[in-house]
Amino acid sequence: MTTRYTLGCDLSYEVKAPTVFIFNLEVAKLLRHHDVIERLTITPDLKRITYIVPDIRNRYFKIAAEPGPLNIHYEAEVTLDVFRADPMSISETPVVDMPLDIMPFLLPSRFVSSDRLAAFAIREFGHLQTGYSRVVAICNWIYENIEYQRGSSDEQTTADESLLKRAGVCRDFAHIGTAFCRALGIPARFVSCYAYGLEPRDFHAVFEAYMGGRWWLFDATRQANLDGLVRIGVGRDAAEIAFATPFGEMEAGPVKITIEHADGSPEVPGRTSDAVSTEEPAPNAGAE
Repeated sequence: MTTRYTLGCDLSYEVKAPTVFIFNLEVAKLLRHHDVIERLTITPDLKRITYIVPDIRNRYFKIAAEPGPLNIHYEAEVTLDVFRADPMSISETPVVDMPLDIMPFLLPSRFVSSDRLAAFAIREFGHLQTGYSRVVAICNWIYENIEYQRGSSDEQTTADESLLKRAGVCRDFAHIGTAFCRALGIPARFVSCYAYGLEPRDFHAVFEAYMGGRWWLFDATRQANLDGLVRIGVGRDAAEIAFATPFGEMEAGPVKITIEHADGSPEVPGRTSDAVSTEEPAPNAGAE
């Protein structure tokens, strides 16, 4: 199933001293992102250096800004072609069969403290039937036990701290889900995206779990449509795919995010019960 979206963002800064910015806000170069038409406007017009990460296809650009106002405008049209499957058909992948490039997503990282949460995860979810349904159970637990509360965390909050507070935002929900999965031997990674159906509009964080040779999307906040997530980046945790990373003195202004159906049609009530992926199968899954 394909859907065409118009999306974008507006960012503003007051630069106080010479500052280098690294941005990750453009639509990822995925095979399931078709016919991308986009425009990036930087005011003032500054030289930018770009980089696309091999394999995962995150897109970064760097600029060096002098003191004064800085505005970033990005707009794009993209056809999202999601892959759907019956959740009951998706089984967990034994470690012995995992491609080696998947292994980093089994290990703890800066904000995903899966080692500290291992005992808790095993006690809560270790007895459940393995497969897609176990990750759904993880999302259900997070949704029911962690309060979605703006201002309850910051960019330094780890998964175990969010669990102790029993509160967080989408970033924290994704970190907890990723940590629980890794603690159970399920590779998982953090995903940033433009999210159709999210209100109010904002950059959104979800996570992917690797099962059956493919990455599958999960959103423990239940605030957006799984089949309306247009990926920006993936990483071990939020530190690797922040939409803006400044090195210098600046003051950030408001962030404006848009995402709509390109034909102007309204959102269809209800959300899919299918398993959803926007990633291709791992080419070396199960290879020896």
